[in-house]
This record gives sequence, C-alpha cells and structure tokens, in this order.
Amino acid sequence: MASLASSSSSSSSYLKLVHYPSAFDGIGRRGRRIRKNNSDSLKLTRSSLTDDTFSLLHAAHHTVDAYIKSGMVIGLGSGYASGIAIQYLGQKLRTGALKDIVGVPTSVGNASEAAKAGIPLNRYQDCSQIDFAFDDADIIEEGTLVSVIGRRELQGEESILQEKSILNAANKLAFVITESLYKGGLDGSVPVLVQSLNWMEIAEEIDDLFLGDAEVWRRSSIGQADPLGGDFPLVTREGHNVLDVIFTSPILSLAEVAKSLDKVDGIVDHGIICKFPLVFSFPCKLFSVSTEIKSMSTHYTCYASTNVA
Repeated sequence: MASLASSSSSSSSYLKLVHYPSAFDGIGRRGRRIRKNNSDSLKLTRSSLTDDTFSLLHAAHHTVDAYIKSGMVIGLGSGYASGIAIQYLGQKLRTGALKDIVGVPTSVGNASEAAKAGIPLNRYQDCSQIDFAFDDADIIEEGTLVSVIGRRELQGEESILQEKSILNAANKLAFVITESLYKGGLDGSVPVLVQSLNWMEIAEEIDDLFLGDAEVWRRSSIGQADPLGGDFPLVTREGHNVLDVIFTSPILSLAEVAKSLDKVDGIVDHGIICKFPLVFSFPCKLFSVSTEIKSMSTHYTCYASTNVA
C-alpha cells in the first residue's frame, strides 16, 4: 500500500515530509497506482522536551501565548489538551495579560469549563467571525495535515457538527496531539453523521463505497459496541446517528475519503477536517506550521521551536 512518505537526514535537524496534492489514487485494494514524488514538502525542526505531561502542558500554553491576542474571538476545542489551554487562557485573562477575549465553545462541557475559568462566552450562531481556534485531533495525516475528530466517546453533549463548524470557520486553527497520532497509512474509524430515519440505507451505501476496506457500525450510547448500535444507539443533540466507518486497510487519502462521503445522500457531515492547522504539538516535539494556501499545489514550509511567534 502506498502511503505518504517521510525522510530525514542525520546531517540536518529538519524532517522532510512529502506532501501529495494529486488526484485520488484509490482506497485499499481498489484503484491502486504508483505515486510519483513531487517537490511539495514540509520542513519541520524539533524541540525536544523531557517529560510528556509537562510537554503537553507546555504545548497548550505555547498555543495560547503565541497565537491568542487581546480582542480575539476564540474557538474552544474539546479534549484533554484543549482543557489545559482553556484553563491557561482564563488565567491570562484574570491577570490582565489578555483582555476582551470571547470564547466560542464546541460543547456544553467545555462551555462550563470556560465559564469557570472566567472566559466570556458567545454562541457560534451569534459570531460574525472566529479569529483562532484550538482543539484535540484524534489523528492527523502525515504530510497533508488532514485530520479526524469525533472518534472518541462523546461526552458533555459534545457535538461533532458544532465542533467541525467552529474549526472550519476559524481564520486560524491549532491542534495539540500525541506523536503517535501523526502518521501516514492511517487506519481506524471515521465518524459519519447521518439522518436517523434511514440510517440503514445510508450505512449500506457507505459499505458498498468502501467494500472490502471498511466496516460500518452504528455507534451505541451505552454498553458494548454493536454493528446495529445495540439497544440504545447514540442520537446526537441534533437528532443524528453516528456511523463509525472502520477502515481495515490503510487509508491512502483522508481528503478523498471525505470527497466520497460528501457525495452520499443522507450524510449530514463527517469527522474529516481538510483545513490545514497553523500549529500542532507533540508531547516531546512542538511543531508550528506556517502555511500560505494558494492552490492545491502550494508548497508548505513548517518550522518549530518553543518560541515561534
């Protein structure tokens, strides 16, 4: 299976990640073609940090320090690292280091967390713009920076639909992840939101779309996982079912999976985010990503250090 390639040199502190913006080559065992390397690349420098817990804390703090300015409207993500960033943002507001910040929460749970931290809040529907957003990604595709959210169990009335809408609306976006979640040749699940009434028909169409390469399970709200969702299938606060498309073959391109899903009638949305992040952080390495997106053939230059502004 072809996958996004990476290379490194012992004589350089840069890690080169090859970016493939070419047309879809197929998923799993169908439509395989040999990719040709191109010159589009990412360059990353590494800043090593010793303790994983401290590093994740540092990465969340760095995101707030480097990218959040007074007067901004901020999308507040869900997850452990986002919780750290929310607490730190509240601390900076209390000390006066930042002023006139408005937070736009992606869930009821982090809205409560942000309110306790002293962050003024507004609803996404009432915001004309979001200057910056941070979040926890479940996985990021190496080289393309396409990400997946919504794999984890939804808690605190989390909404994949609202979370994705806020991230896509933000002028700039940051993710904080563990190193193991940044890789090529991805597997695992992609959550798909579907209409509840005809979910079975939609699931069968998705199954046909990725025949032999993925299984489709309806997510349950409690109890053990079950292909049909068990006795208590999950219904989101918007009234949708969640289908987990579980890939058993490596995913060649998350972006093309998204394009395929977008064509299926009855799919409301999915957890794939094709927006490129400004920064993503590993526990032992901090990566700040600067992108200028002019077209699908854009060159991406990425650099990292603990004091990137």
